[in-house]
Amino acid sequence: MQQDKLNFPWLLQMAWRDSRKNRSRLVLFISSIILGIAALVGIYSLGDNLRENIDEQAATLIGADLALYGNKAVEGKAKALVDSLSKTRSEERSFASMVYFTKNGGNRLAQVKALSGEFPYYGKLETIPATAEKTFRTGREALVDQTLMLQYQAKVGDSIKIGEVTFAIAGILEKAPGSTGLTSTVAPSVYIPMAYLKQTGLMQKGSRVGYRYYFKYPPKTDIEKLVKQLEPQFEKYDLDYNTVQGQKEDTGRSFQDLTRFLALVGFVALLLGCIGVASAIHIYIREKLNSIAILRCLGVKARQAFLIYLIQITGIGIIGSVLGALLGTAIQQFLPIVIKDLLPFELTTTISWPAIGQGLAIGVLISVLFALPPLLSIRKVSPLNVLRVSLDSTKLERDPLTWGLYGLIVLFIFGFAFLQMRTWIEALVFTVSILAAFVVLYAIASLLMWLVRKFFPTSWSYLWRQGLANLYRPNNQTSILIVSIGLGTSLICTLFFVQTILLTRVKLSTSGNQPNIVLFDIQGNQKEGVLAIAKARNVPVNQSVPIVNMRLEEVNGRTAADFEGDTTAEQSRRIFGREYRVTFRDSITSSEKVVKGKWQGVYKKTDTLIPVSLEKGFADRSRIELGDTMVFNVQGTLMSTTVSSFRDVNWGEVQTNFLVVFPTGVLEDAPQFHAMLTHVPNPQVSAEFQQDIVRQFPNISIIDLALVLRVLDDIFNKIGFVIRFMAGFSILTGLIVLIASVLISKYQRLQESVLLRTLGASRKQIFAITALEYFFLGSLAAFTGILIALAGSFSLAKFSFEAEFKPELLPIVAVFLFVSLMTVFIGLVNSRGILSRPPLEVLRQDV
Repeated sequence: MQQDKLNFPWLLQMAWRDSRKNRSRLVLFISSIILGIAALVGIYSLGDNLRENIDEQAATLIGADLALYGNKAVEGKAKALVDSLSKTRSEERSFASMVYFTKNGGNRLAQVKALSGEFPYYGKLETIPATAEKTFRTGREALVDQTLMLQYQAKVGDSIKIGEVTFAIAGILEKAPGSTGLTSTVAPSVYIPMAYLKQTGLMQKGSRVGYRYYFKYPPKTDIEKLVKQLEPQFEKYDLDYNTVQGQKEDTGRSFQDLTRFLALVGFVALLLGCIGVASAIHIYIREKLNSIAILRCLGVKARQAFLIYLIQITGIGIIGSVLGALLGTAIQQFLPIVIKDLLPFELTTTISWPAIGQGLAIGVLISVLFALPPLLSIRKVSPLNVLRVSLDSTKLERDPLTWGLYGLIVLFIFGFAFLQMRTWIEALVFTVSILAAFVVLYAIASLLMWLVRKFFPTSWSYLWRQGLANLYRPNNQTSILIVSIGLGTSLICTLFFVQTILLTRVKLSTSGNQPNIVLFDIQGNQKEGVLAIAKARNVPVNQSVPIVNMRLEEVNGRTAADFEGDTTAEQSRRIFGREYRVTFRDSITSSEKVVKGKWQGVYKKTDTLIPVSLEKGFADRSRIELGDTMVFNVQGTLMSTTVSSFRDVNWGEVQTNFLVVFPTGVLEDAPQFHAMLTHVPNPQVSAEFQQDIVRQFPNISIIDLALVLRVLDDIFNKIGFVIRFMAGFSILTGLIVLIASVLISKYQRLQESVLLRTLGASRKQIFAITALEYFFLGSLAAFTGILIALAGSFSLAKFSFEAEFKPELLPIVAVFLFVSLMTVFIGLVNSRGILSRPPLEVLRQDV
């Protein structure tokens, strides 16, 4: 009876003694998940630091206690409401406009912000010199984003022309409330005093202006309660609002999504490591069969033998998790540098003990969970195995408990995904996708091994045949390496291919004779002047489109007031609050296709209602059907229309696309402005043409698609770097699994190599066989990963982006060679000790 009791001190002592000769190998079992734990701890720490910083800096993100936003000037009762909200308030009007650097003639579309008052009330406009944040408000001076200053080599004291007014550059704008490195790249800001806005001449008919109002309240004011009371009035006057609490929640939510995504990427790396753990333990237990059988002969129970090795794995799991947590804490210090361009605030980092605790718990749990299936086979080892082990290999049978453990592993993956995504459907999709990726990779590895054995090239030389045969011989590493390195390679390649698809799509849209310059806000009396400049510069005008601003008054006889408080209404009240920019024409463009109804391009005087065409997506969102009636207000004139058709619009084409299109014969006499699309042959002509336009017509805005392409490239690179940084953990984990697999199988390879030496093989021949084996492994892993990336990217290009997929050959070849040669290098370095072993060593191997 005494023997049946578990003697834990004795089990610990046995686990310690048995590990003496195997500690370096045991560390390898868990080393493959260290990077995964490090990635998770780093991401969890980042998430905790982000939440702390957002709580501390939320007020500086908005710059005020309350902010109101609208796309039209407040008048009448709306103005009275805004004026009554607080005595301490500021106003900002923002719009896109060309800015012109008088010193070198540079010009660029920028976001001009006219400011009055002392905004921001929390934080400040960070400028060089620091005093410029105050001084520019009182004179004819401007703050210019540092992106613009660097691009046009401008200095403080230089002049910048905005509309009809020339401003002195008071300072370089480094940061403003809520701005990020990406926003300054896309739309660099220029601040000017509100007092000079009218003189610029930029507030013309058709100009799209954003109106913002900022308010500061006494310290103990309950802003949320105040806003709740005023919300119906804000909605009535089409004003959006934001508070410090709202900004905190919105910012926290957006970065929570980022950290959850990055955590899932890190989790993939962890899963790769776990596969390495399971494979390593499986081989380790195979080699321990003799020792386990001897213990069983000496009276050790099966469960005691099982617990001895479980204690070993748990101990090493704890050590590996601690190392991973320490590495993750170090990585946390560098993550703010990686994502700084995505942050609207300066991130300060501190050690996050909850994140470290989570990492330790996950590390120990997952290492034991993935090690248990091969460990369970210890219970099946009989004392008689001590006699059989030298004669034939013992099969480690799987019992129902093993399959139950596989179910627990899948459940763990689902649970982790659910904690990140918060919805069971998304978690299920992620879990199924991961399992499918592993199954596909494993199936491809098995197929490749079968093909090699089935169609073995018997005519090849001995060295090549020996290296190729190692792919399917006992203790081969083909499956584990193709799954781990293949998945990591496919992640990196897919990210690269998707970025290439998006950039190529933009490049194709501006190639050949496609428009690459867009001019808008052209007033009616400026059209001929713009055409004259284009003709003088030999710039062809591809398209000139009239645009009319209007508002929606009724849908099927119902106004915005009828939808107030009606959450079940077919149309959202929001469709009444926006300003519509529409055009009129008698035919559809190349970027459109009528998908429902009948296109009517000419209005007949006999028609009672004007037929209009809607973009299908807008109609679906607004729940508008064919035949519905809509009444538009065009500068006080009401126009009754009926929906005659829906159009599918390709927004990726460089065309002037519209949600609403009128027929000809209706809006010709309405107040309107124009947009023009042109094609310039080279950057020099583009610069000269833009300078002529800005000098003569400063109110006209110009979009240079070549510049947009460079900006997109910059954005993709910044975002792609963040994702590749995390996906890199998968590649590194794959390499560590490779190192562990090579070292684990080193003992099997030792016996084979010594046997070859005994039979007369030279060191050079064994070296060549080893190199060829790992070249085949690396090339198959790289080939499989690239193949999956190509298939996935092709699917994304065809079904998601609707773009042509033409992958570049050079990067594919570079990735293939890098992975293949790295595998060979690691394999040879880790196998170098085998070549120095004397042939007689085979006679000393334990049997």
